[in-house]
Amino acid sequence: MSKLIISACLLGAGTMRSATPYVPITPDEIAEDVVRCAKAGAAIVHIHARDDEGKNTMATDRFVEIYDKSTAACRKAGVDVVFNLTSSGSKFPIEMRLAHLKLLKPEMCSYDPGSINWANSYVFLNEPKFLEELGKTCIEENIKPELEIFDGGMMGNVAYYVKKGFLKTPCHYQFMLGVSGGMPGNIDSLAYFLPKLPEGSTWSISGIGHTHMACMLAGLSAGCNGLRVGLEDNIYLSKGVLATNEQLVARACELGKLAGREIATAEDAREILGITRSWH
Repeated sequence: MSKLIISACLLGAGTMRSATPYVPITPDEIAEDVVRCAKAGAAIVHIHARDDEGKNTMATDRFVEIYDKSTAACRKAGVDVVFNLTSSGSKFPIEMRLAHLKLLKPEMCSYDPGSINWANSYVFLNEPKFLEELGKTCIEENIKPELEIFDGGMMGNVAYYVKKGFLKTPCHYQFMLGVSGGMPGNIDSLAYFLPKLPEGSTWSISGIGHTHMACMLAGLSAGCNGLRVGLEDNIYLSKGVLATNEQLVARACELGKLAGREIATAEDAREILGITRSWH
């Protein structure tokens, strides 16, 4: 069995300081957290951007600042990590959602192959035109897409975009379970998804909120390639106890070791996922 890839989703679009003081917001805070998570065992860091008020933004200059400060901090600390920049931002124009990817050419980016009614409160929108353009960008810039699967129909969407040439195989699937409006965070969802994985695919899992631990354990029992943790998905270490990203990474590493898995380095992750270059 391959080494276990730990991915840290540091801040997301919606985790606010009012919910937890530990979420990194500014570029400097994000850079510092990247280093801490890499030292704790994360092979991948998944990054969103916030504006000066702490709100979600897809502004290219903010992504550039975050990326430059984070890579500089990693060099100074002597750590390596795969950078995965988000493309999620459905209220922003397509061009804005792609601009930082074309400029920075990160090793990975998120690819959400469909739309859902997120928590039955708003539409998490990923239109076909955007998905086609994102797929083209990933191929042209040699960026590995992380296919965030929230709902059952997204598996069919991936197959469609592979067939049409907008996604290259083998694909890396990130099962995102436990969002109201999507698939629940339990083994029933894995039982649905796993038989549909094309041969040669890799997959990781995360459970949102209270499903976080259950999904990690289910993923390990089913032989996942990776676990995704972090304050984007879950802010608690245990009931009522707020976590840091570093603590969530460290716990995931310990769970992996208990399950008999060796924890992947960033270079291991590149080999497992077929990433052919680094930011160095």
